[in-house]
Amino acid sequence: MKPDTRTAMHALIAQVRETLPFDAPAAQVCSGDCQGCSLKLLDYLDGELCGWEQRLEAGETPNFGDLSRLAKTSRKVYAVLQKNGLIVAITPI
Repeated sequence: MKPDTRTAMHALIAQVRETLPFDAPAAQVCSGDCQGCSLKLLDYLDGELCGWEQRLEAGETPNFGDLSRLAKTSRKVYAVLQKNGLIVAITPI
């Protein structure tokens, strides 16, 4: 049995928070040449995740498009962080 979209969104948020270095010091995130600003991307994605956490807590039910968009955004941020050398191991989202 597949999970409902609320459960899937909670799982996606947990996986993204576990995989990406949101708690890394700014000096580590901004070190050298970048293909995109890792710090700004992490801040943006953290805002998206916090927004969904609040919406879920308020009782909102995401649809499959919401899940897909958040997963796609997370994968794109992951790819940039990997290009910038912040993520070494390959753990796809």
